[in-house]
Amino acid sequence: MQQWQTQFMAVLTIFTIAGIGALLRKLDWLSEQADKSLFAVTVRVLFPALILKVTLGNELLLRPGNLLLPPAVGFITIVAGFAIAYALARAMRRPLGFTDPRQWRTFALCVGMYNYGYVPLPLAEQLFGGDTVAILFVHNLGVEIAMWTVGITLVSGRLGPGWWRRIINPVSLSIAVAVGLTLIGVRAHHLPRFVRQSLDLLGASAVPLSVLLVGAVMQDEWREARFRHALGPIALGSILRLGILPAGFLLLAWAIPASRELKQVMILQAAMPCAVFPVVLSRHFGGDPATALRVILGTSLLSLATMPLWLLAGLHWVSP
Repeated sequence: MQQWQTQFMAVLTIFTIAGIGALLRKLDWLSEQADKSLFAVTVRVLFPALILKVTLGNELLLRPGNLLLPPAVGFITIVAGFAIAYALARAMRRPLGFTDPRQWRTFALCVGMYNYGYVPLPLAEQLFGGDTVAILFVHNLGVEIAMWTVGITLVSGRLGPGWWRRIINPVSLSIAVAVGLTLIGVRAHHLPRFVRQSLDLLGASAVPLSVLLVGAVMQDEWREARFRHALGPIALGSILRLGILPAGFLLLAWAIPASRELKQVMILQAAMPCAVFPVVLSRHFGGDPATALRVILGTSLLSLATMPLWLLAGLHWVSP
């Protein structure tokens, strides 16, 4: 019971910060005009600082298994989620009320993409520590590749020109730089003290600010969600994202010979709701933003109840 309470409080903390972000938007203290700048600062400065802080010189990254297996797990689990969600949504398109291929393609994109950053990052730090955060970042390279290749092809029907440029972003570059420096022997203590302190301060700001932004965006979209018009997709999306896919994820974590830290990452990711970013992808790549919004909001709200249960089940079953 004490372990369940610890996990529930960690999850509740993240949702509380997101709720504060929604309140800030409602009070117009965090305006929509500020979103673009804050998002750019978060992705281009704060998250790279956090990545360098937790990964530079981390001895875990010297093991080949911790460099190759985490991205492979990220890629495979995302693509498997896409395939399962697409097959079911297309087969059940009439009961679900889908009349346009964009709707079931967007549904598959959203259900297949678990939240791999904003929610699991603070949970990894609170529940497991910095080593697991470092492996989480390496794992997320595979997620990014799957999203920008298979995900874009899924939602738009084509890969499109310049797809490789989307994979080379500040976050993935920061991971590559940190891993590369670690492999050639650079350690955090080799950096000047003021640089280390700057990375600490900037990195500590990354997750709170990003979660505030998520809450603000959720507040913007809430009025347009119209849940009563999409109970079928929300129900199926929740069954898949919060029920069937987590069980498969934990089975994989139990079966493969992975490090303790990677198993902890897999337990966290199994418990996650849909990622938020597919709303943006659906807008820019010819999907159906309304379907994306409903499925994402629905699974996010329900995950407040399911997330601690899957975390508890994973820690008992997988024994990382």
